Amino acid sequence: MSPASAAAARPVAPAVLPDVPVVLAPMAGITNRAFRRLCREAGAGLYVSEMVTSRALVERNAETLDMVTFAADESPRSVQLYGVDPQVMREAVRIVVDEDRADHVDLNFGCPVPKVTRKGGGSALPWKRDLFRSIVRAAVEAADGRVPISVKMRMGIDAEHLTYLDAGQAAAEEGVAWVALHGRTAEQMYAGTADWSAIARLKEHLASTPVLGNGDIWTAQDALRMVAVTGADGVVVGRGCLGRPWLFGQLAAAFEGRPIPADPSLAQVLGILRRHAELLCADYGEVRGCRDIRKHMAWYLKGFSVRQHVRLALGMVASLEELDRLLAEVDPDQQFNAEVGASPRGRTSGGRRPTLPDGWLESPFVDEAASACLREAELSVSGG
Repeated sequence: MSPASAAAARPVAPAVLPDVPVVLAPMAGITNRAFRRLCREAGAGLYVSEMVTSRALVERNAETLDMVTFAADESPRSVQLYGVDPQVMREAVRIVVDEDRADHVDLNFGCPVPKVTRKGGGSALPWKRDLFRSIVRAAVEAADGRVPISVKMRMGIDAEHLTYLDAGQAAAEEGVAWVALHGRTAEQMYAGTADWSAIARLKEHLASTPVLGNGDIWTAQDALRMVAVTGADGVVVGRGCLGRPWLFGQLAAAFEGRPIPADPSLAQVLGILRRHAELLCADYGEVRGCRDIRKHMAWYLKGFSVRQHVRLALGMVASLEELDRLLAEVDPDQQFNAEVGASPRGRTSGGRRPTLPDGWLESPFVDEAASACLREAELSVSGG
Protein backbone atom coordinates (compact mmCIF):
# COMPACT_ATOMS: atom_id res chain seq x y z
CA MET A 1 0.00 0.00 0.00
CA SER A 2 1.35 3.45 -0.91
CA PRO A 3 1.89 6.05 1.84
CA ALA A 4 -1.02 8.10 0.51
CA SER A 5 -3.32 5.05 0.46
CA ALA A 6 -2.25 4.06 3.97
CA ALA A 7 -2.96 7.54 5.28
CA ALA A 8 -6.35 7.61 3.59
CA ALA A 9 -7.24 4.36 5.34
CA ARG A 10 -6.65 5.81 8.80
CA PRO A 11 -9.38 7.56 10.79
CA VAL A 12 -9.42 11.32 10.21
CA ALA A 13 -8.88 13.38 13.34
CA PRO A 14 -11.19 16.32 14.05
CA ALA A 15 -9.89 19.72 13.06
CA VAL A 16 -8.43 21.79 15.89
CA LEU A 17 -7.11 24.86 14.06
CA PRO A 18 -9.29 27.71 15.32
CA ASP A 19 -11.35 30.06 13.18
CA VAL A 20 -8.63 32.64 13.80
CA PRO A 21 -5.70 30.78 12.17
CA VAL A 22 -3.04 31.81 14.67
CA VAL A 23 -0.77 29.44 16.61
CA LEU A 24 1.57 30.28 19.49
CA ALA A 25 4.89 28.62 18.73
CA PRO A 26 6.29 26.38 21.46
CA MET A 27 9.18 28.13 23.21
CA ALA A 28 11.23 26.50 25.97
CA GLY A 29 10.83 28.27 29.28
CA ILE A 30 8.23 30.62 27.80
CA THR A 31 5.00 28.93 26.72
CA ASN A 32 4.04 27.52 30.09
CA ARG A 33 0.51 27.69 31.53
CA ALA A 34 0.95 31.27 32.77
CA PHE A 35 2.05 32.71 29.45
CA ARG A 36 -0.51 30.69 27.50
CA ARG A 37 -3.26 32.08 29.75
CA LEU A 38 -2.17 35.66 29.08
CA CYS A 39 -2.14 35.05 25.33
CA ARG A 40 -5.48 33.23 25.37
CA GLU A 41 -7.12 36.02 27.34
CA ALA A 42 -5.89 38.52 24.76
CA GLY A 43 -7.31 36.78 21.70
CA ALA A 44 -8.30 33.63 19.86
CA GLY A 45 -5.75 31.10 18.69
CA LEU A 46 -4.10 27.76 19.40
CA TYR A 47 -1.59 27.91 22.24
CA VAL A 48 1.03 25.15 22.24
CA SER A 49 2.94 23.92 25.28
CA GLU A 50 6.68 23.98 25.72
CA MET A 51 8.47 21.19 23.88
CA VAL A 52 8.16 17.86 25.72
CA THR A 53 10.57 14.99 25.12
CA SER A 54 8.75 11.81 24.16
CA ARG A 55 10.99 9.50 26.20
CA ALA A 56 10.62 11.59 29.34
CA LEU A 57 6.85 11.42 28.91
CA VAL A 58 6.94 7.64 28.42
CA GLU A 59 9.09 7.33 31.54
CA ARG A 60 6.56 9.55 33.36
CA ASN A 61 9.07 12.09 34.53
CA ALA A 62 7.24 14.28 37.07
CA GLU A 63 8.29 17.61 35.56
CA THR A 64 7.36 16.41 32.08
CA LEU A 65 3.93 15.27 33.24
CA ASP A 66 3.39 18.72 34.73
CA MET A 67 4.23 20.28 31.36
CA VAL A 68 1.38 18.31 29.75
CA THR A 69 -1.06 19.25 32.50
CA PHE A 70 -3.34 22.05 31.34
CA ALA A 71 -5.57 24.48 33.19
CA ALA A 72 -9.19 23.36 33.54
CA ASP A 73 -10.42 26.11 31.20
CA GLU A 74 -7.64 25.71 28.63
CA SER A 75 -9.13 24.61 25.33
CA PRO A 76 -8.07 23.34 22.93
CA ARG A 77 -5.11 21.78 24.72
CA SER A 78 -2.03 21.51 22.53
CA VAL A 79 1.26 19.78 23.27
CA GLN A 80 4.47 19.58 21.27
CA LEU A 81 6.55 16.39 21.38
CA TYR A 82 10.19 15.91 20.47
CA GLY A 83 11.70 12.52 19.74
CA VAL A 84 13.99 10.56 17.43
CA ASP A 85 12.63 7.04 17.94
CA PRO A 86 9.38 6.04 16.20
CA GLN A 87 8.41 3.49 18.84
CA VAL A 88 8.98 5.89 21.71
CA MET A 89 7.02 8.57 19.86
CA ARG A 90 4.20 6.09 19.26
CA GLU A 91 3.98 5.35 22.98
CA ALA A 92 4.17 9.02 23.94
CA VAL A 93 1.29 9.93 21.63
CA ARG A 94 -0.68 6.97 22.94
CA ILE A 95 -0.25 8.28 26.49
CA VAL A 96 -1.40 11.75 25.47
CA VAL A 97 -4.45 10.39 23.68
CA ASP A 98 -5.46 7.50 25.93
CA GLU A 99 -5.16 9.62 29.06
CA ASP A 100 -6.92 12.60 27.46
CA ARG A 101 -4.01 14.92 28.10
CA ALA A 102 -4.37 17.07 24.95
CA ASP A 103 -6.59 17.81 21.96
CA HIS A 104 -3.71 18.24 19.52
CA VAL A 105 -0.13 17.00 19.18
CA ASP A 106 2.58 18.87 17.28
CA LEU A 107 5.86 17.17 16.37
CA ASN A 108 9.09 19.16 16.66
CA PHE A 109 11.36 18.94 13.63
CA GLY A 110 12.51 22.53 13.74
CA CYS A 111 14.65 23.08 16.83
CA PRO A 112 18.07 24.39 15.66
CA VAL A 113 20.00 24.48 18.94
CA PRO A 114 23.29 22.55 18.93
CA LYS A 115 22.49 20.29 21.89
CA VAL A 116 19.57 18.92 19.84
CA THR A 117 21.01 18.83 16.32
CA ARG A 118 24.36 17.32 17.37
CA LYS A 119 22.42 14.14 18.21
CA GLY A 120 20.41 14.18 14.99
CA GLY A 121 17.24 15.66 16.45
CA GLY A 122 15.16 18.74 15.72
CA SER A 123 15.93 20.45 12.42
CA ALA A 124 18.64 17.88 11.62
CA LEU A 125 16.22 14.95 11.58
CA PRO A 126 14.22 15.56 8.35
CA TRP A 127 17.45 14.98 6.40
CA LYS A 128 16.98 11.30 7.24
CA ARG A 129 13.88 10.81 5.12
CA ASP A 130 13.06 7.29 6.26
CA LEU A 131 13.30 8.18 9.94
CA PHE A 132 11.24 11.35 9.53
CA ARG A 133 8.45 9.47 7.82
CA SER A 134 8.55 6.66 10.39
CA ILE A 135 8.19 9.07 13.32
CA VAL A 136 5.29 10.93 11.71
CA ARG A 137 3.59 7.68 10.78
CA ALA A 138 3.98 6.31 14.31
CA ALA A 139 2.42 9.45 15.80
CA VAL A 140 -0.52 9.50 13.37
CA GLU A 141 -1.19 5.79 13.85
CA ALA A 142 -1.06 6.12 17.64
CA ALA A 143 -3.50 9.03 17.54
CA ASP A 144 -5.83 6.83 15.47
CA GLY A 145 -7.96 9.77 14.41
CA ARG A 146 -8.75 10.85 17.96
CA VAL A 147 -6.56 13.98 17.92
CA PRO A 148 -4.87 15.74 14.99
CA ILE A 149 -1.13 15.51 14.52
CA SER A 150 0.85 18.35 12.96
CA VAL A 151 4.53 18.97 12.28
CA LYS A 152 6.68 22.08 12.65
CA MET A 153 9.93 22.26 10.73
CA ARG A 154 12.53 24.51 9.13
CA MET A 155 13.60 24.77 5.51
CA GLY A 156 16.50 22.42 6.09
CA ILE A 157 19.95 22.19 7.57
CA ASP A 158 21.50 24.85 5.33
CA ALA A 159 21.06 26.25 1.82
CA GLU A 160 22.70 23.15 0.30
CA HIS A 161 20.63 20.69 2.32
CA LEU A 162 17.01 21.79 2.09
CA THR A 163 14.42 19.27 3.25
CA TYR A 164 11.12 21.08 3.58
CA LEU A 165 9.46 20.05 0.31
CA ASP A 166 10.22 16.34 0.70
CA ALA A 167 9.44 16.36 4.41
CA GLY A 168 6.24 18.31 3.89
CA GLN A 169 5.11 15.85 1.23
CA ALA A 170 5.92 12.87 3.45
CA ALA A 171 4.07 14.39 6.40
CA ALA A 172 1.04 15.08 4.21
CA GLU A 173 1.06 11.53 2.87
CA GLU A 174 1.16 10.17 6.41
CA GLY A 175 -1.97 12.11 7.32
CA VAL A 176 -0.95 15.15 9.38
CA ALA A 177 -3.50 17.89 9.93
CA TRP A 178 -1.12 20.65 8.82
CA VAL A 179 2.53 21.49 8.28
CA ALA A 180 4.10 24.61 9.82
CA LEU A 181 7.26 25.97 8.19
CA HIS A 182 9.75 28.43 9.67
CA GLY A 183 11.33 30.20 6.73
CA ARG A 184 14.90 29.74 7.96
CA THR A 185 17.42 26.91 7.95
CA ALA A 186 19.07 25.43 11.02
CA GLU A 187 22.25 27.27 10.05
CA GLN A 188 20.43 30.61 10.11
CA MET A 189 18.88 29.91 13.50
CA TYR A 190 17.25 33.31 14.19
CA ALA A 191 19.47 35.59 12.10
CA GLY A 192 18.61 37.51 8.98
CA THR A 193 15.21 37.59 7.35
CA ALA A 194 12.81 34.66 7.09
CA ASP A 195 12.31 33.39 3.54
CA TRP A 196 8.57 33.64 3.05
CA SER A 197 8.94 32.42 -0.55
CA ALA A 198 9.72 28.95 0.84
CA ILE A 199 6.36 28.99 2.63
CA ALA A 200 4.70 29.87 -0.68
CA ARG A 201 6.51 27.03 -2.45
CA LEU A 202 5.45 24.53 0.20
CA LYS A 203 1.86 25.72 -0.05
CA GLU A 204 1.95 25.17 -3.82
CA HIS A 205 3.59 21.77 -3.31
CA LEU A 206 0.97 20.44 -0.89
CA ALA A 207 -2.34 20.32 -2.70
CA SER A 208 -4.70 19.54 0.15
CA THR A 209 -2.75 19.82 3.42
CA PRO A 210 -2.86 23.21 5.18
CA VAL A 211 0.42 25.08 5.53
CA LEU A 212 1.14 27.58 8.31
CA GLY A 213 3.90 30.16 8.01
CA ASN A 214 6.38 31.07 10.73
CA GLY A 215 9.12 33.70 10.87
CA ASP A 216 9.31 37.48 11.29
CA ILE A 217 5.74 38.12 12.39
CA TRP A 218 6.18 41.11 14.69
CA THR A 219 2.81 42.81 14.13
CA ALA A 220 -0.72 41.94 13.04
CA GLN A 221 0.03 43.60 9.71
CA ASP A 222 2.96 41.21 9.23
CA ALA A 223 0.62 38.25 9.67
CA LEU A 224 -1.84 39.54 7.09
CA ARG A 225 1.01 40.24 4.70
CA MET A 226 2.46 36.75 5.13
CA VAL A 227 -0.87 35.13 4.30
CA ALA A 228 -1.38 37.41 1.31
CA VAL A 229 2.15 36.86 -0.06
CA THR A 230 2.46 33.12 0.57
CA GLY A 231 -1.11 31.81 0.42
CA ALA A 232 -0.53 30.20 3.83
CA ASP A 233 -3.56 28.95 5.73
CA GLY A 234 -2.44 30.59 8.96
CA VAL A 235 0.53 31.81 10.94
CA VAL A 236 2.71 30.60 13.81
CA VAL A 237 3.99 33.35 16.10
CA GLY A 238 7.09 32.90 18.25
CA ARG A 239 9.48 35.70 19.20
CA GLY A 240 7.01 38.39 18.10
CA CYS A 241 4.88 37.87 21.21
CA LEU A 242 7.73 37.97 23.74
CA GLY A 243 6.73 40.65 26.22
CA ARG A 244 3.67 41.27 24.06
CA PRO A 245 0.93 38.71 24.79
CA TRP A 246 -1.64 41.30 23.65
CA LEU A 247 -0.39 40.69 20.09
CA PHE A 248 -2.88 37.82 19.87
CA GLY A 249 -5.79 40.20 20.36
CA GLN A 250 -4.43 42.31 17.50
CA LEU A 251 -4.00 39.20 15.34
CA ALA A 252 -7.55 38.06 16.04
CA ALA A 253 -8.92 41.46 15.06
CA ALA A 254 -6.83 41.54 11.89
CA PHE A 255 -7.98 38.12 10.70
CA GLU A 256 -11.61 38.89 11.56
CA GLY A 257 -11.49 42.17 9.67
CA ARG A 258 -12.02 44.33 12.78
CA PRO A 259 -10.02 47.45 13.68
CA ILE A 260 -6.70 46.43 15.22
CA PRO A 261 -6.48 47.49 18.90
CA ALA A 262 -3.79 49.99 19.74
CA ASP A 263 -0.69 48.89 21.60
CA PRO A 264 -0.98 49.47 25.36
CA SER A 265 0.54 52.32 27.32
CA LEU A 266 3.35 51.56 29.74
CA ALA A 267 0.86 51.68 32.61
CA GLN A 268 -1.08 48.86 30.94
CA VAL A 269 2.09 46.94 30.11
CA LEU A 270 3.16 47.06 33.75
CA GLY A 271 -0.22 45.65 34.73
CA ILE A 272 0.22 42.76 32.29
CA LEU A 273 3.75 42.14 33.54
CA ARG A 274 2.51 42.06 37.15
CA ARG A 275 -0.26 39.61 36.27
CA HIS A 276 2.23 37.42 34.42
CA ALA A 277 4.39 37.24 37.54
CA GLU A 278 1.38 36.48 39.72
CA LEU A 279 0.30 33.62 37.45
CA LEU A 280 3.81 32.15 37.50
CA CYS A 281 3.94 32.36 41.29
CA ALA A 282 0.54 30.69 41.58
CA ASP A 283 1.78 27.81 39.45
CA TYR A 284 5.34 27.36 40.72
CA GLY A 285 5.57 29.18 44.03
CA GLU A 286 6.90 32.67 44.62
CA VAL A 287 10.61 31.86 44.51
CA ARG A 288 10.53 30.01 41.19
CA GLY A 289 7.81 32.26 39.76
CA CYS A 290 9.82 35.42 40.38
CA ARG A 291 12.95 33.79 39.04
CA ASP A 292 11.03 32.88 35.88
CA ILE A 293 9.59 36.36 35.27
CA ARG A 294 13.08 37.88 35.21
CA LYS A 295 13.74 36.78 31.63
CA HIS A 296 10.61 38.63 30.47
CA MET A 297 11.55 42.04 31.90
CA ALA A 298 13.62 43.29 28.96
CA TRP A 299 10.94 42.18 26.50
CA TYR A 300 8.10 43.91 28.32
CA LEU A 301 10.09 47.12 28.84
CA LYS A 302 11.67 47.28 25.39
CA GLY A 303 11.29 50.78 23.96
CA PHE A 304 10.31 52.41 27.25
CA SER A 305 12.38 54.74 29.40
CA VAL A 306 13.27 52.97 32.64
CA ARG A 307 16.13 53.99 34.90
CA GLN A 308 19.11 51.68 34.69
CA HIS A 309 19.18 50.72 38.36
CA VAL A 310 15.48 49.76 38.18
CA ARG A 311 16.06 47.59 35.09
CA LEU A 312 18.95 45.85 36.81
CA ALA A 313 16.93 45.26 39.97
CA LEU A 314 13.96 43.90 38.00
CA GLY A 315 16.34 41.39 36.44
CA MET A 316 17.05 40.03 39.92
CA VAL A 317 13.58 40.38 41.50
CA ALA A 318 12.93 37.79 44.22
CA SER A 319 9.38 38.45 45.47
CA LEU A 320 6.10 39.96 44.37
CA GLU A 321 6.48 42.61 47.06
CA GLU A 322 9.84 43.64 45.62
CA LEU A 323 8.37 43.59 42.13
CA ASP A 324 5.60 45.97 43.19
CA ARG A 325 8.09 48.33 44.78
CA LEU A 326 10.27 48.42 41.67
CA LEU A 327 7.36 48.87 39.26
CA ALA A 328 6.21 51.83 41.37
CA GLU A 329 9.50 53.53 40.48
CA VAL A 330 8.74 53.38 36.74
CA ASP A 331 7.05 56.38 35.12
CA PRO A 332 3.87 54.79 33.68
CA ASP A 333 2.92 57.81 31.55
CA GLN A 334 4.61 56.56 28.38
CA GLN A 335 3.14 55.43 25.08
CA PHE A 336 4.19 52.29 23.26
CA ASN A 337 6.93 52.79 20.67
CA ALA A 338 5.41 51.29 17.52
CA GLU A 339 8.73 51.29 15.66
CA VAL A 340 10.41 49.31 18.42
CA GLY A 341 7.40 47.00 18.62
CA ALA A 342 7.75 46.13 14.93
CA SER A 343 11.43 45.18 15.29
CA PRO A 344 12.90 41.74 16.13
CA ARG A 345 12.62 40.50 19.69
CA GLY A 346 14.39 37.66 21.47
CA ARG A 347 17.26 35.76 19.93
CA THR A 348 18.84 37.01 16.69
CA SER A 349 21.91 34.74 16.62
CA GLY A 350 22.82 32.52 13.70
CA GLY A 351 25.07 32.11 10.70
CA ARG A 352 27.25 29.35 12.13
CA ARG A 353 27.50 25.86 10.71
CA PRO A 354 25.01 23.55 12.41
CA THR A 355 26.37 21.03 14.86
CA LEU A 356 25.60 17.59 13.41
CA PRO A 357 26.62 13.98 14.11
CA ASP A 358 29.71 12.80 12.25
CA GLY A 359 28.80 11.72 8.73
CA TRP A 360 25.18 12.86 9.09
CA LEU A 361 25.04 14.48 5.65
CA GLU A 362 26.65 11.58 3.78
CA SER A 363 23.30 9.87 3.24
CA PRO A 364 19.66 10.96 3.49
CA PHE A 365 18.86 7.60 5.08
CA VAL A 366 19.66 6.11 8.46
CA ASP A 367 22.79 3.94 8.52
CA GLU A 368 24.44 2.16 11.45
CA ALA A 369 26.45 5.21 12.53
CA ALA A 370 23.31 7.34 12.56
CA SER A 371 21.42 4.65 14.45
CA ALA A 372 24.03 4.62 17.20
CA CYS A 373 23.91 8.40 17.48
CA LEU A 374 20.12 8.42 17.63
CA ARG A 375 20.09 5.81 20.38
CA GLU A 376 22.37 8.11 22.36
CA ALA A 377 20.06 11.04 21.65
CA GLU A 378 17.13 9.17 23.17
CA LEU A 379 19.13 8.29 26.25
CA SER A 380 20.46 11.84 26.62
CA VAL A 381 16.95 13.19 27.17
CA SER A 382 15.71 10.24 29.19
CA GLY A 383 14.01 11.38 32.34
CA GLY A 384 14.27 15.09 31.55
